[in-house]
Amino acid sequence: MKDISKFKYTLGYDFKDKDLLKEALTHRSYAVERNLTYDNQRLEFLGDAVIEIILTEYLFNRYKDNPEGQLTKMRSALVKQGTLADLARDLNFGDFLRMGKGELEVEGNNRNSSLCDLFEAVIGAYYLDAGLEPVKNFILPLIEKKYPNPSELLVTLNPKGALQEFTQKKFSTAPVYELLETSGPDHQPSYTIAVYVNSKQLATGTAHKRKTAESLAAEKAMEQLTK
Repeated sequence: MKDISKFKYTLGYDFKDKDLLKEALTHRSYAVERNLTYDNQRLEFLGDAVIEIILTEYLFNRYKDNPEGQLTKMRSALVKQGTLADLARDLNFGDFLRMGKGELEVEGNNRNSSLCDLFEAVIGAYYLDAGLEPVKNFILPLIEKKYPNPSELLVTLNPKGALQEFTQKKFSTAPVYELLETSGPDHQPSYTIAVYVNSKQLATGTAHKRKTAESLAAEKAMEQLTK
């Protein structure tokens, strides 16, 4: 866990209210372990709304001819857990997350759910400390660099459906999913799923839920097929 005072170099902003930043970087497990009266869940709630309004305006102005339904789907893809977690991971936010010992031992600070919540909490705190415009100037360059064409993210909302539609059109066949391996403890098994098209393995996915593993495999397969 890195020194919080160094976070300003990662974010590119020095908080006036240091307690606000401390709250944003505090996971519930750490708060429980230390008997703290705060964690980052309230800031996460606020940050979620701030991110949504910024991206709503961004998509509205960028895609002037797209109907409301398409804009809503693109926004959903940009604010979903994996997307925001990737942004936090690229910025090494997880290195500063204050978590309980048990969570850190299992690398909870690199888990998508934790990183997504952390990113939203930091944005909520940033908004309270600096206002909307600086937050917008921070978020939009990140989005434009990592996701230069947000419409391509639509496949991530339903990767299995997108893969099936693609393979039906291109190969006149549907993808087949096969369980390769089950590992881990009984209370938290991990599933590895492979996806095949015309008996050729395209990709694999591993997750604690079988459906999630299938979705991950489908998403990777679409990346391969559309390159």
